[in-house]
Amino acid sequence: MSDVLSIIEKIRFVPLVVLDEAKDAVSFARALTDGGIPIAEVTFRTAAAEETITRMSREVPEILVGAGTVHSILQAEKAVQAGARFIVTPGLNPAVVRWCQERGIPVIPGTVTPSDLEVALELGLSVCKFFPAEAYGGVKTLKALAGPYADIRFMPTGGVSTANMQDYLALSNVLAVGGSFMAPDALVKEKKWGEITQLCRSVRAALPQSSLK
Repeated sequence: MSDVLSIIEKIRFVPLVVLDEAKDAVSFARALTDGGIPIAEVTFRTAAAEETITRMSREVPEILVGAGTVHSILQAEKAVQAGARFIVTPGLNPAVVRWCQERGIPVIPGTVTPSDLEVALELGLSVCKFFPAEAYGGVKTLKALAGPYADIRFMPTGGVSTANMQDYLALSNVLAVGGSFMAPDALVKEKKWGEITQLCRSVRAALPQSSLK
């Protein structure tokens, strides 16, 4: 496992970051790190994504910054040039995966079916995103996949919340959970960075120490 994936496993949470204005990047990053979750998956859903990655990675070096919602090699290239240290994709795009592998960049592609996982194994992957998690059976499906796909661990995202995160993190084949529940859109839009910090702290505190690697 790469050093980046080991860090993700230790933190156990991957907050999704969606910013309309890159000027908020540093404040957002510091809110996460102050809350004990020094990691951010900046999604390519807005025009500010690339600059957000740049500002976070340069001005808050203690945070591990990755790029999410990556659909193409071009987006992956832009993200890495901006400072992203890992790539997350919503689906399994072999071209993007191979591009990342050739450059030693950890990539976590989205999967939901056994067919997806067969392709993942063929590509030599050991960690995949499970998305959208709740819509595809959540914990029950991950338990079922643990048998035939014992060599793959997952980062479930999509419907994961404070109400069910412990159920996911209790599974041996779950590396970490992702989602916006650590930094809800409403708090981000209102720039309530202190509340995001407190929410991150409460999320961390809700888990038993044995669940924090």
